[in-house]
Amino acid sequence: MNKNKLREFAISQILFRPTTLARAIDQLGFVQMDPVRSPARAQDLILRHRVAGYRAGDAEKNYPALNVEEDYLYAYGYMPRDISNLWHPKKVGRLSAFDKKVLEAAREMGEINPKKLEEYFGKKTVRNWWGGRSRAAKHSLDILNYWGFVKVVRREKGQRVYKVRQLGEQKLTLAERKMQLILAIIKILSPVTERKLGAALHFLKQGLGDTKSVLDRLIKSGELTKQKIDGVNYLFLAETRAPKSHEGVKILAPFDPLVWDRGRFEHLWGWEYRFEAYTPAPKRVRGYYAMPLLWNNNVIGWANAKKDSGKLNVDFGYVNGPPSSKEFQKALEEEIENLNIFLLE
Repeated sequence: MNKNKLREFAISQILFRPTTLARAIDQLGFVQMDPVRSPARAQDLILRHRVAGYRAGDAEKNYPALNVEEDYLYAYGYMPRDISNLWHPKKVGRLSAFDKKVLEAAREMGEINPKKLEEYFGKKTVRNWWGGRSRAAKHSLDILNYWGFVKVVRREKGQRVYKVRQLGEQKLTLAERKMQLILAIIKILSPVTERKLGAALHFLKQGLGDTKSVLDRLIKSGELTKQKIDGVNYLFLAETRAPKSHEGVKILAPFDPLVWDRGRFEHLWGWEYRFEAYTPAPKRVRGYYAMPLLWNNNVIGWANAKKDSGKLNVDFGYVNGPPSSKEFQKALEEEIENLNIFLLE
C-alpha cells in the first residue's frame, strides 16, 4: 500500500454517512471528550460529521437514554457500554482513607456531584493529575471514576453526576478482555502507527496489566496485520472497509480519530499539527483551537472558529495556499454554514 492509498484507507475507516447518535457512537467505538469550547467541545465537533442534524450539546442531553458510558479508553470519552464493561473490574491500587470516605458517601447519597460533596468535606484543594489544583472531593470522584467504583449517570450544566457502579459477573477471562479492548482501540484508530499504539494502550496497561503478549498473539493469529509503509510500521485489523475517495470539506476536531495519531498525521499529510490551547500564546503556531481542514483526501490547513456577538467568524491557514477551484470554495462555504447551524441552540 502506498501513501495515497493509506490516506484513503485512514479516512474510509472513520468517516461514514451520517446516522443516528446511538449508531454513530457505536460505529465510532469511542468519542473523546474535552472541556475546551472553541467554538464547541471536542465530542460535539467529532459527532457533528457523523450524526444527521446534530447540534452542539446533543450527546450530553441524550446521554442518560443512550447505551453509552463515560469512561477511559485511550483517553476519556463516550463509548458503547459493551466496551466500557470490558474494563471492569480493574486491578486497583490502594485507595486513600479520604477516597474511601467519599465512596461511602456516594453509597449513602445514591447520586452525587462534587458540589454536594463539598458540603460534607469542605473546599480543600489538592494537586490534580495535570499539575494544577482541584477540590479534594472532585479529585477523589475522578479517581473513583477512573478505577470503576463510580460511574457518570448524567451531567447537570456540564457537571458530572455520579453513582456507585454495580458490577455484574464478568464472563470473560482477563486475556479475552484485553484482546477485545486492543481490537476496539485499533479499529477506532486504524491504521495506527506501532509507536502511537503504545501510548493508546496506556490506560489498558494500568487497569488490566501487560498487553504485549496479547498483542503479539493477535498479530501471530492474523487478526491484526503489521505493515511497514515508507519506513513506518502500521497495524491494521484483518477485516476492514475497502478504501474509497473522500469528497468535500470538513473542519475536524483536534481530537478526531482521523488526526489523533500525530505521527501518522505528519507522515500522511507532510506537515506537523499540534493542539495549542494549552501552549502559551506567544509560542502558538496555528492558533488557540486550530482545527484541521480536510479537503477531499488531503488535510490542507487549519481553521480557527469563534462566535462573536452571535456571528461565526472562521479564519483559515493553509500549508501551501488555498485551492483555487470553484468546487473548493463552494464546499468550504457549505462547511462554514453547517458549522454555524450546528452551533445554534
